[in-house]
Amino acid sequence: MTRTRSPRTPKKPPASRLRPWLGWALKLSLVGLVVLAGFAVYLDAVVQEKFSGKRWTIPAKVYARPLELFVGQKLSKDDFLTELDALGYRRESVANGPGAASVNGNTVDLNTRGFQFYEGMEQAQPVRVRFSGDYVAALTGANNASLSVVRLEPLLIGGLYPKNLEDRILIKIDQVPPFLLDTLIAVEDRDFYHHFGVSPKSIARAIWVNTSSGHMRQGGSTLTQQLVKNFYLTNERSLSRKLTEAMMALLLELHYDKPEILEAYLNEVFIGQDGQRAVHGFGLASQFFFSQPLSELKLHQVALLVGMVKGPSSYNPRRNPERALERRNLVLDLLQQQGVATAEQVEAAKKMPLGVTKRGSLADSSFPGFMDLVKRQLREDYRDEDLTEEGLRIFTSFDPILQMKAEASVEDTFKRLGGRKGADEVEAAMVVTNPETGEVQAMIGSRQASFAGFNRALDAVRPIGSLIKPAVYLTALEKPSQYTLTSWLSDETFSVKGADGQVWKPQNYDRRSHGTVFLYQGLAHSYNLSTARLGLEIGVPNVLKTLARLGVSREFPAFPSMLLGAGGLTPIEVAAMYQTLANGGFNTPMRGIRSVLTADGEPLKRYPFQIQQRFDPASIYLIQSAMQRVMREGTGSLVYNVLPRTLNLAGKTGTSNDSRDSWFAGFSQDLLAVVWLGRDDNGKTPFTGATGALQVWTSFMRKADPLPLDMPQPDNIVQAWVDSRTGQGSDANCPGAVQMPYIRGSEPPPGAACGSTSPAESVMDWVKDWVN
Repeated sequence: MTRTRSPRTPKKPPASRLRPWLGWALKLSLVGLVVLAGFAVYLDAVVQEKFSGKRWTIPAKVYARPLELFVGQKLSKDDFLTELDALGYRRESVANGPGAASVNGNTVDLNTRGFQFYEGMEQAQPVRVRFSGDYVAALTGANNASLSVVRLEPLLIGGLYPKNLEDRILIKIDQVPPFLLDTLIAVEDRDFYHHFGVSPKSIARAIWVNTSSGHMRQGGSTLTQQLVKNFYLTNERSLSRKLTEAMMALLLELHYDKPEILEAYLNEVFIGQDGQRAVHGFGLASQFFFSQPLSELKLHQVALLVGMVKGPSSYNPRRNPERALERRNLVLDLLQQQGVATAEQVEAAKKMPLGVTKRGSLADSSFPGFMDLVKRQLREDYRDEDLTEEGLRIFTSFDPILQMKAEASVEDTFKRLGGRKGADEVEAAMVVTNPETGEVQAMIGSRQASFAGFNRALDAVRPIGSLIKPAVYLTALEKPSQYTLTSWLSDETFSVKGADGQVWKPQNYDRRSHGTVFLYQGLAHSYNLSTARLGLEIGVPNVLKTLARLGVSREFPAFPSMLLGAGGLTPIEVAAMYQTLANGGFNTPMRGIRSVLTADGEPLKRYPFQIQQRFDPASIYLIQSAMQRVMREGTGSLVYNVLPRTLNLAGKTGTSNDSRDSWFAGFSQDLLAVVWLGRDDNGKTPFTGATGALQVWTSFMRKADPLPLDMPQPDNIVQAWVDSRTGQGSDANCPGAVQMPYIRGSEPPPGAACGSTSPAESVMDWVKDWVN
């Protein structure tokens, strides 16, 4: 019997089972490649759009006035050296190269830096400045040739930052100092010129070092990858972000050459924090840490900045100097190992100190009061985005030396008067201007000068008290047929009943009346009774009109109390008012900006000072004479306990009710300063105008050392001899005879002769009367 076998299904080979999976894998790979290609195209667009377009929003840079040197200029050597220090000039035994200075006795040699001003480029040049006392005695250049004027580059005092608060000074790759590029590549990416954005060699080396040490000691990112991370991505730590970074780095290197990438890195890298402001790029880092342009840095400074790239906070030389020094020296050792610098160069660099500037110095560029003024004036002409994104260059009238002296005056005065009850709660504001141009040269908005909050110089509207009195007396002196400096005024008590039935009864500060006084004495001694009587005689509305002509734009009700300063003004408004008094009756609106350049140095706008004659110079001459008597014999006479009596000054004290506000406004030939002291809650202070604000003003004038007031006598002013007791005309030889100025035709008739005296003796008698 034959057995029949049933047929068996043959086994499929293993390859036939994998074929469907391979198909799916192939399809998924193709899809993945398409997605990856699409993602690459997207990333490529992102890379090119930002890198080829506007890479950064650049804040507007604000500069102080440039210091202009000329023979005969009043400038002390110490002030000059202070400004050079603020500008970051290096002190060397011999001044070699831009930004270097050497001092030998009364002579300072320096090499200036070139700078692009509104009028054009100022070339770098060697300059020798010789001082004699507090004046520039000689100014010479190359080959000892005499120079008429030398203009230094202005101090950078701040910026107008975008919302991201990033700041940078853009630099070109050909502006970098020796060693910087080699140091950066040696420390951060030694294969930079040999890879295409990603370096497998660096990654392998980092893995080996980190594995061998057991912890992270080295990263494998190239400079290009670091740039991509900072420029396009976030600090997220994930594999997807790292892969995106690598792909973008490859794309960046595909489209742009190495120098372009390196230049972008130099401007983008984060190297520190200045409060809320982020310091990006080596250009700004150089200014921030050394107060010097990047091109002037030496090997030890370059090594410090490059070393900080690894950890700007950890290696901050101001907060962690020992750690920063160790990191700097490690970088220097690496340079020697890689042949970037010689052993001798490295050894010399290691001996150098860190050399970073102190914070809070002039170089710190922290002047919030003045910067507030600049921002407000700029916003009248520019949009916010223009100011924070376009890199405009703003040139101002700010004088860093005067600002330093103003701040020191406030600080010194409060230290001296701080023992008085309630003094700790008193705030301060100060405005310093040029009397001829109306340019604001210094400003303090708070007792803490670096405080960037409420700016009392611009926004504190406070009763001005007796500061209004020059307007009252000026209104009268414009009527020479009725009033002269020697007109008699009654300083007796009186009262006025208003339309509402309320009675106004002014009082003198000393609560006494002084009988009959000369008009000029009413102002000099700040008598309220005689001032109020005079103001009511000439009319309160007329006084308010004078106030408006002086430059006050606020409108006040025509109440009798306005005559004694019940109306409120800000310190800068007071400065505008006194500007007209100081400038011979010519009104010049306050301004802080001189000109604006584009980021490329193209002229954009100028702000020339405007001037308008508001008063006859003769009446201003008379009021200035009376205001000089305020300083010589009246409420401002304390100033000559500190300043020499040969220094002619004019000014006025002001005190509001219950001493809530202490004011002083005064001027020399070249400086006008207004000081206010008071409490933000309007509480009482321990100061009057003379014991508070005048003390700050006097301290400032002592430090500033201004030129004495020298009023040109108008043609229609005559000097007449009068009896100092009666105001009647007198002979020059009579006892008690003094000379007083009058508008021609208003002077008293000459008096009878009293005897024979030589002209020299007459002059001496007049001087004695004036002084006493």
